[in-house]
This record gives sequence, C-alpha cells and structure tokens, in this order.
Amino acid sequence: MPPILHYGFRPFFFLAALHAGLAIPLWLGAYFGGFDVGGPFGGMHWHAHEMLFGYLSAVIAGFILTAIPNWTGRLPLSGWPLAFLVGLWLAGRAACLASPDPWLAMAVDLAFPATLAFAIWREVTAGKNWKNAPVAVMITLFGVANAADHLANAGLVDHDLGQRLALAVSGMLIALIGGRIVPSFTRNWLVKEGSTALPAPFGQPDKAALAATAAAMLGWVVMPHNALVGAFMFAAGALLAVRLFRWRGLSTVREPILLVLHLGYGWLAASFALLGLAIMLPDAVPHSSALHALTAGAVGTMTLAVMTRASLGHTGRAIVADRFVVAMYGIVSAGATLRVAAPFAGDWYAHVLTCGGALWAGAFLLFAIRYAPILWGRRA
Repeated sequence: MPPILHYGFRPFFFLAALHAGLAIPLWLGAYFGGFDVGGPFGGMHWHAHEMLFGYLSAVIAGFILTAIPNWTGRLPLSGWPLAFLVGLWLAGRAACLASPDPWLAMAVDLAFPATLAFAIWREVTAGKNWKNAPVAVMITLFGVANAADHLANAGLVDHDLGQRLALAVSGMLIALIGGRIVPSFTRNWLVKEGSTALPAPFGQPDKAALAATAAAMLGWVVMPHNALVGAFMFAAGALLAVRLFRWRGLSTVREPILLVLHLGYGWLAASFALLGLAIMLPDAVPHSSALHALTAGAVGTMTLAVMTRASLGHTGRAIVADRFVVAMYGIVSAGATLRVAAPFAGDWYAHVLTCGGALWAGAFLLFAIRYAPILWGRRA
C-alpha cells in the first residue's frame, strides 16, 4: 500500500485541510454572489454542515484512528479498510454538494460516521481499553449530530440542534483531550529545557472546569437561549481559563508548535465566555461572533495545531515548526479574529468577513501544500 494509507492521520488530515481550504472560498462566493452551491442544503446550511461534518469529522477520524493503537496496543486501521473509510467520507462530501435528493444525501453521508464509530468501538472492546470509552461515546454522538442536521434540513427537528450537538461534542473533546496533551507536552518540553516551574498536576480546578464544561454544553444543546445556561457557559469559560493558566503557557513562547496548543485552548475558554454573554446580552454580543470564536477560533486553531504536530511526530520527523508552519498558526488565528470581529464592523462587514475567511482557508491550503510530501511520502 502507498504511504498515504499506512495510518489514518495521513489521508484524513490532508483531505480535511484541502476541504477547508476550498469549501470556505466556495461558500463566500455563494454568499456574496447569490448563487446556490447545489445539493440538499442551502448555502449557509451547507457551509455549517461541511465545516462540522466534512472538515472536522475528517480531523477527528485522523486523530482517533492514529491514537487508538496507542491506547489498545493493537495494529492501526490501514490499507484497503482505511481506503474504504476514506471513500465513504468522499462520497458524503459529493452527496452533500451535488445530490438533489435529501434522503439519498443523508444515507450516503451517514455511512462514514456509522462505520467510523463501529471501527472505534470494535478496537476499544477488543483491546479492553474502557477508560477511553467516553471518547468513543462522543464520536458516536458526533455521528448522531450529523443525522440530526440532515433531519433538520427536512424540517423534522430544530434547525440548529444537530449543529449544537456537534459543537458540544467538539468543545468537550478539546477540553478532555486538549487537557491531556497540552500540559503533558508542556511538561516534557520544560523538563528538557531545565525549568523547574512545571504545569500543575491534574486536580480539583481541572475537575471543576470539565464538569462545568459538560453541564454548560448539555444545557446549551437543550436550552440554547436560557439565561441560566448562559451563566453556566460564562462560568465554564472562566474555569477553562484558570485551567489553562496553570499550564505555564507563557513559558513556551520560544516553541511555536507548543505555544499554539495553549492558544487553541485559550480560544476555547474565550468562546465559552462569549457564548454565555451572547445568551445573556444578545444586543451586546452577536451570537455569530461567539459561535465563530468556538468554530474558527478554538476548533480551527486546535485542529491545525494537532495536525501539524502529529504529522511530524508520526512520520519520524523532528517536532519543530518551520517558518511555513509558524505562518499557518498566525494566519489561522488572524482569520478567526477577523471572523469574530466581522459583526462589529458595520459597513465594513463584507470586507472583514471576506478577509477573515480568506486567511482562515489560506492557512489550511498552506498546510495541504507544505505537508503533502510528509503525508504522502514514506516515514523519515
């Protein structure tokens, strides 16, 4: 098999970046040009669906399929089974873009998350790795969210229910998995640098932050406009910020590939606070700004950080950010910042939105170009 099919991160990280880099310009063209992208969804709904269940689902698949062998001690999914899974993802993207039949598009699109969830549960049960069963549960819920988004398109459930559930799962995954890798990688690097000021170990502040995050996300899915839920969201954001502060992020400014993980987690804390404010003070904080702090900011920055780091480490290369990678980090955060700021820009809204989208998409196109030889080539 070619190297691209040796590990799950190789095809899925490449396709995710390419999809993000091309889908955003297509959506901007449709939004400002007034044309329909085709398929069962409208332009705005297609944009949201593809960013969540196209781009993000591919990143999640690449990460989980690569992490599971480390959790279970079993061989990774590779070769023809991996190629089949990639084919299901591609078929889903084609169906959501071109199929005029919403039920056909739904059936094709859901084949990928259903197969992915089956593969993950099979590995967890075969390896008896029950401590990571919550991650498998969340991947399953992400597939349920995809189905709910299709049902919303048919008018059978609340319009935003599937998207809120997907974002709740995404936020919880970042809070959980990011809470493992960010302090761990930071501690390892600081020890290597000879520093004695290390990230605080997991303790009560971490438990409080995770509990508040779960409660806030659950409340947001069920009652997205409730003021008490908004207060919980804001409190969760504050606790996530406290958690991040305990990890000594300012000590990593000389290591961009590590610093960006702290930046991504910082976006998560900020997005929760903004979502809480958008619920409690809707006239002061636009919901669109808060939502894109979570999507373009937290999800975009953290996924790019993980993709750049994991692709280097799992192909036997030094985990160091060159000037292209540093540029990606700066561009994606600049794009997210502009997207969050766009609703405040008044008459400049269209210009700020376009610049933000172009920068954000450009960061992922740069990843696809820079990392193509790494992901398609043999291990160093």
